[in-house]
Amino acid sequence: MRITTIKQALLLMAGLTAFTPAIHAADIIVGSKSFTEQYILAEIYASALEQAGIPVERKINLGGTLIAQAALLKGDIDLYPEYTGTALSAVVKGELSSDPDKVYQQVKSVYAQKYQLTWLAPARLNNGYALLVSKALAEKYQLKTLSDLAKVAPQLTIGAGAEFGDRQDGLKGLEQVYGIKFKSFRQFAKVGLRYDALAAGQIDVANGFATDWQIADGQYVSLADDKHLFPPYFVAPVVRDQALKAHPNAEAVLNKVSALLDNATMQKLNAAVEKDKEEPADVAEAFLREKGIVKS
Repeated sequence: MRITTIKQALLLMAGLTAFTPAIHAADIIVGSKSFTEQYILAEIYASALEQAGIPVERKINLGGTLIAQAALLKGDIDLYPEYTGTALSAVVKGELSSDPDKVYQQVKSVYAQKYQLTWLAPARLNNGYALLVSKALAEKYQLKTLSDLAKVAPQLTIGAGAEFGDRQDGLKGLEQVYGIKFKSFRQFAKVGLRYDALAAGQIDVANGFATDWQIADGQYVSLADDKHLFPPYFVAPVVRDQALKAHPNAEAVLNKVSALLDNATMQKLNAAVEKDKEEPADVAEAFLREKGIVKS
């Protein structure tokens, strides 16, 4: 009789286990998209939360914007760093604007109402799109602006990320606003590979970002967006409302860290990883230690 009872209990427990939703061991799951800057930012935010006593799990290198957004909505992650202009174009699909506050308020409102996601305070880090060419090509065709580029684009090959081809602030917008039509388009998932291809002459134009360390090095010419196609891309943590309710101190921690970030700082952090071959987690910890967030 006792054996039967034990067997029944074990079967019942097995059944309950089979139908019990998985519970995350960590309190906040921090994600990132798939490029160096995102790895660093995710590590910075994750380490700051840990320093504040909040247990963290990391899910770095998820993929592009839509994959990270889907992970948020499913609850696979609780936050990740996103850019206002990217959210406007890829998720909200709103009208492009060059007004930073207008873009931020628009994405913040839509995310809150439609997705129950909160955009925290943006950093002073504006990682806007940039189209870059070699100094030799700029001199050959007298290229200073995207309007200049439009005149010779049919002779040139551009290298960019997968999403750039379908975005309104990507190839579609370049054609609509500037009349730019490239000879060919080559896809590179990693930003660094685009610069490698540009240096090797495999492409003529690279889609980069304003915080790329290569720009600070002065190796390439960044063409001015003279017709203001590209919206502002200020970064901020996007967080599930449920996570903020569970951890009321998380918002202040994340906002404090964001206030420390700007373009020049991010270029240095990106260089430490891509140029000096340091680990993103080590770079993030050193930055937070320097700023007094992580104590020795």
